[in-house]
Amino acid sequence: MKKFTLYIVLVAGLLVSACGDFLEVEPETLASGDTYYRTPEQAYRALVGCYDGLQSVWASGVSLPVAAEVLSDNTFGGTGATDGWGYQALDEFDRLRSPSDQNLFDQNWIAYYKAVYRCNVLIGKMDQIEWGTDGDLRPQYESEARFLRAYLYFDMVRLWGNIPLLTEPSTENVSQSPADDVYRVIAEDLKYAVDNMPDVAYSAQPVAERGRITKWAAEALLGRVYLYYTGYYGKTDLVGLVTKAQALEYLEDCIAKSGHALVDDFTKLWPAASVTAYAGEDNIETVFAIKYTYTSNYSGDTDGNHWLVLLGIRDKFSYPYGNGWGGSTVTKALWDAYSETDTRRAASIISVVDEEISVPTEGQREYTGYYGKKYIPMVDEDGKSIAVVNGATDFMIGQFQDYVSIRYADVLLMAAELGSGNAQAYFDDVRERAYRENFASIPVTQAALMEERRLEFALEGIRYWDLLRQGIEVAANAINTTVTVQNGGVDTQKQIAADNVRQTMGLQQIPYTQITLSNNVLKQNNGW
Repeated sequence: MKKFTLYIVLVAGLLVSACGDFLEVEPETLASGDTYYRTPEQAYRALVGCYDGLQSVWASGVSLPVAAEVLSDNTFGGTGATDGWGYQALDEFDRLRSPSDQNLFDQNWIAYYKAVYRCNVLIGKMDQIEWGTDGDLRPQYESEARFLRAYLYFDMVRLWGNIPLLTEPSTENVSQSPADDVYRVIAEDLKYAVDNMPDVAYSAQPVAERGRITKWAAEALLGRVYLYYTGYYGKTDLVGLVTKAQALEYLEDCIAKSGHALVDDFTKLWPAASVTAYAGEDNIETVFAIKYTYTSNYSGDTDGNHWLVLLGIRDKFSYPYGNGWGGSTVTKALWDAYSETDTRRAASIISVVDEEISVPTEGQREYTGYYGKKYIPMVDEDGKSIAVVNGATDFMIGQFQDYVSIRYADVLLMAAELGSGNAQAYFDDVRERAYRENFASIPVTQAALMEERRLEFALEGIRYWDLLRQGIEVAANAINTTVTVQNGGVDTQKQIAADNVRQTMGLQQIPYTQITLSNNVLKQNNGW
């Protein structure tokens, strides 16, 4: 499968890990020293390292797309009947569910700061590069690096709240910064990218370059950051840098000029939902995606989608669905939230009864009869892993489905939510695709928008953040549940208490290893 080459180049020096520092990042070797950053080609190679850093943040630990669904009301932790209880501790906001799992996000914490380090190095070296006749590349490369840094910090600040904030290469033991300081850097970085990236429409982008960050991705992410920050923190603007009107202006600009559009059939967005008619990677609806390839190995090249295997059906493959670890089992409540006439239900969720799949439940924890379809390993008609058929070393680390972080449908619904004069039309466009000949327009309201977002973006790692930005009480009450699931084939009561969400304020456990390394400079979040 052809991939944008930026994501699979290996850069000497930038991919070397360090040990012993508080923040485990790359050392300032040849690739980060004053003698290296001199030419546009060297800057490009450093930019490759920044993209690679983002690609690697979920190679170990817990991936954010999975965590955000497990934390929400869309899925349970799942996994194997004899596995540890870490995903249940995450799902139930309860560290006592698995006291030994105090470092679920430790590898992610390390990988995020390594990736931020790479971005900081490149951004800090821009002035010493001899751009010559390639001067137009500087704002392009800096915009990409700053977008990546903003994306990384947005993940981290939503997960952990107050975090160490570094805007220069450093391994110092620094205390946590207030969230507002982090959001200020995020907003500044994204505004820089919007102002300095070229206005190149989707149709004019070279096919080989699709997948790189664009102005439109920066505008869309700014809209997402604005909505989350103002909702979760109860503010009227984004740290004084972006007003509601400006956030809407960015989204409207993306809608008017980006050339992005909705794929005509929702099913075509997902390879397992539409095997023969899949719209493909970097299709017209993809505003930004994290790229993966099948070339991962156990020698340090982590360019595969390592988290996809977690979502495979436990102990079973059934064409086109591959087997995996049975994580993030879908709730019946999510299945029931869809109308029977909504094409997104069958495109998003595997119902083992409706699809007549015989699943052995003895090895499955929190079995519900439903699995996700959007992100799942795939097999061919002979039961062979598609990843391995394409050349992967191992189906566990060689999955290559990209994570589509921002779709054009999200841009439309965010603009509608922010009060666009075209709100009803944007809302109808998304729903008409879903219901097709059964479409009937309904008034666009805040409640209708939030419900539509749940149905449109289910199992894409968005729902949890949408709940939190409506307020802790809304999130806690939505996540609160008592239902019956099957653990090892036996009916078992599953309970998630709303009060656990309230106590943690929706924030996650800072890895205790990192607190120890910091000599307790880092402070744990409430409830953990």
